[in-house]
Amino acid sequence: MLTDTFITQSRPFIDWMLEWRAALQPLSLASLTQPDPRSVGIICVDVIKGFCSVGPLSSPRVNQIVAPIVTLFEQAWAQGVRDIVLPQDTHPADAVEFAQFGPHCIRDTEEADTVDAFKALPFFDQVTVIPKNSINSGLAPGFNEWVDARPGIKHWIIVGDCTDLCTYQIAMHMRLRANQRQQTGIRIILPVNAVDTYDMPVERAQALGIVPHDAEFLHLVFLYHMMLNGIEVVAEITP
Repeated sequence: MLTDTFITQSRPFIDWMLEWRAALQPLSLASLTQPDPRSVGIICVDVIKGFCSVGPLSSPRVNQIVAPIVTLFEQAWAQGVRDIVLPQDTHPADAVEFAQFGPHCIRDTEEADTVDAFKALPFFDQVTVIPKNSINSGLAPGFNEWVDARPGIKHWIIVGDCTDLCTYQIAMHMRLRANQRQQTGIRIILPVNAVDTYDMPVERAQALGIVPHDAEFLHLVFLYHMMLNGIEVVAEITP
């Protein structure tokens, strides 16, 4: 009964969110890089094997964003973008975070390794990788210093996983950081085709004794919440 009441009361808002999501438009990369590609930076969070293909937290949904991110990297590099940073989980074996999410992406294991599709890019050696030990990339040593060293970047494109965890945290960090500093003209842009989260159905979660996680619902709600906070949520980044 409570479920029915909740759904009935929330249905107009859920319908609104679904319509908003369906109406999202693409954004041209060229509109950002011209006249100066140095005004564009890309932050790609946690696209590593432990969330894509290997280990207990890997997800087929997350793995599907690898290809569009590779395409974005290639197109951005071709247009002169040179500032790409990859904050990535690289946990110690006794990470405090494991109390919430279980052991994953431990330092020097395959899970903590960047996905092969990124490493195959001819310019990968010019991409910055920043290890992190929490879902908030903004707390990783060296991350804010990397951003501060690039004051000319006005357009930050955020991609990666998970929509409601690390991607949300870094997008909000970048938006609120600019707000706190009264930095005008800073755009935080999130293309929906290059972010996603994992799915853990209730029945399976109960069988495993873990917390369920509905990917479709949380993906939608957190996209909305980022938009609510001034992050530009777009369908995709086109050339």
